[in-house]
Amino acid sequence: MNSHRPGNHPPVKEEKVALLLLNLGTPDATDYWSMRRYLSEFLSDRRIIELNPWLWQLILQGPILTFRPKKSGEAYKAIWNKEKNESPLRTVTRSQCEALAAQIKVKYPNLIVDWAMRYGNPSTKSKIRELHELGCTKIVLFPLYPQYSAATTATACDQAYRQLMEERWQASVRTIPAYFEDPSYIAAIGDSIRSHIQTLDWEPDVVLTSFHGLPKEYLEKGDPYHCQCAKTSRLVREYLRWDHSKLQLTFQSRFGPKEWLQPYTDKTVEALAKDGVKNIAIVAPGFSADCVETLEEINQEVRDVFIENGGKNFSYIPCLNDSTDHINLLENLALRELQGWL
Repeated sequence: MNSHRPGNHPPVKEEKVALLLLNLGTPDATDYWSMRRYLSEFLSDRRIIELNPWLWQLILQGPILTFRPKKSGEAYKAIWNKEKNESPLRTVTRSQCEALAAQIKVKYPNLIVDWAMRYGNPSTKSKIRELHELGCTKIVLFPLYPQYSAATTATACDQAYRQLMEERWQASVRTIPAYFEDPSYIAAIGDSIRSHIQTLDWEPDVVLTSFHGLPKEYLEKGDPYHCQCAKTSRLVREYLRWDHSKLQLTFQSRFGPKEWLQPYTDKTVEALAKDGVKNIAIVAPGFSADCVETLEEINQEVRDVFIENGGKNFSYIPCLNDSTDHINLLENLALRELQGWL
């Protein structure tokens, strides 16, 4: 392209293709002000909280951000990666990106593979700007959410689009669709459950598939998330050839006074323990990487609920993280959407 330009024309960069992994986000540290910045950005997102913004900001910037950062900071401290001084979500997402890049570049060495967070750093907007500076005219956005929701997939893409709106030369964009029923994803989750159970010296009476919750009204407005979670859980159960009582669907992480998707994970665990169930395991298929919701909420808080109400054996089954099966799945999903661009 440069060989034919007029002498006074600015240099034109070689056109490149990029794959950008997108995850939820993470605070930069566990102190009060770092947590407050992160929570303010997260909870100010209209995709997350669909209340009147004027009323909500009065509540958020007042009582919530006065007291919530300390409590959330303690939760993050319990699972913080002290060696790298960062959250596990950042550690795992980086590792996923590096593993995927190494694997996919064997076939396509010129493909740029990078990662970003919707909230916190590295920010999605900064990464889109960086890819533009590198000459990327085609970008595939890969929200790392198997099940689609406006509060996850949509807002991750929204943030990328906001930066694209500021570019004079916009890149062409594709997005990876939800993969909640992809056979390779179902097999990877099912195999991770089976492999984990084989490491235990006891057999779970019940395994819960725990997904992050949403306010029930989001479902009523047309969000497909609940249905996709239910289908994932059913397909995993069928893959393992278990019955309904052995593998059950629940939802965690509710916030505020409104009704959220049910059954609730903590209430289900409490009821199971009180009914005499002694051995349970929990897997979180909706999370692509372990984070505070899995490592602290499930593996610590929910574990305590089970034991305190009479349970005996509890095990958390890790997310797919940077496992070989997961990286192979991510590669296959990415290459499907990159067809014709590489």
